[in-house]
Amino acid sequence: MSDQLIVRGAPQTYECKEGILKELEDMLTERTVTKCLIIHGEKSLHAAKPFLPSFESVRVHYEKYRGECSLSEISRLREIIQKEEYEAVIGIGGGKILDLTKAVGTETKAPVILVPTLASSCAAWTPLSVYYTDEGQFIYYRYHTESANIVLVEPQIILESPVEYFIAGIGDTLAKWYEADVLIRGLNERPLAVDIAYYSAKTCEQVLFDLSSQAVEDQNKSVLSSAFIKVVETIIIAGGMVGGFGDNFGRIAGAHSIHNGLTQIEETHHLLHGEKVSYGILVQLVLEKKWEDVSKLITLYQELNLPYSLSDLRLNVEEREKIAIVAEAAATPAESIHLMDQKITAESVIEAIMSLEEYVAETIIRNY
Repeated sequence: MSDQLIVRGAPQTYECKEGILKELEDMLTERTVTKCLIIHGEKSLHAAKPFLPSFESVRVHYEKYRGECSLSEISRLREIIQKEEYEAVIGIGGGKILDLTKAVGTETKAPVILVPTLASSCAAWTPLSVYYTDEGQFIYYRYHTESANIVLVEPQIILESPVEYFIAGIGDTLAKWYEADVLIRGLNERPLAVDIAYYSAKTCEQVLFDLSSQAVEDQNKSVLSSAFIKVVETIIIAGGMVGGFGDNFGRIAGAHSIHNGLTQIEETHHLLHGEKVSYGILVQLVLEKKWEDVSKLITLYQELNLPYSLSDLRLNVEEREKIAIVAEAAATPAESIHLMDQKITAESVIEAIMSLEEYVAETIIRNY
């Protein structure tokens, strides 16, 4: 891992409160923006529309994205902005739309305003985009030289979003602690920025263990509680600060490599990103032989309905060839699992998956 540390800490302006989107036009006017492009999805615009201002002094054009943060889509939107001379770009939606908006902002030098409609990741906070082909295959990710100009979170929109995305966001954010811990804990000397990242990662773990079950229950009951808002902001702010301050020391390790391996088989395509990462955390912990943490997490996963066994992935122990495909992809030389302080092979990943399966079977039998 490179010793170079670049801090990309936060957006220039962040606010989370009911009614905040009604102030969006005034914020644009303060920044001398007179016309801007709004990138959205069909569902995301439907969710946000009731909360948006009427845009009387700022001219806006709504442009529906075509499904991916791809090079061709970035190019298409860049041409629209340059032709119409839009002075800012607003992204309304989930992670792919926010990533697309950040990428378009980088290409056009237009200020970026982000309005997340899901709390499924820290995409609203992090100056990074994940690039895909038009068919949805991962290509690479890219850091942006500038953070978003404005990030606005209307908690009522998140409250009304599908609960499975919120739960997946909790799972993805839990990984911030377990992956940062394995990368940071062995450092003899930590720069202050890495200390901030480590503290943020620990905050993710503490808040989510304390409040996530209550937050999910509140969302299911449509109750905009302090627990719900705190978990939403933990996903967006604390989750974003781990990588924002820790850079490569606060990014990804074993859990995301297992996620990447799982994407190689069709059986897991029904799972959201954060759900696959959640399972990946458990496999990473088995590799570390941290069974106490495994037990603690499984208890939480049972409350949240996150996957912790092969059956949750629509697999079983007899499907050794498919498990091998997952393990081999997770252990390829370029994968972040090799940032862990131990030698990892496809065979050791298979062994960890099978050990986890045995542990789950024994635990469930014992508890029932």
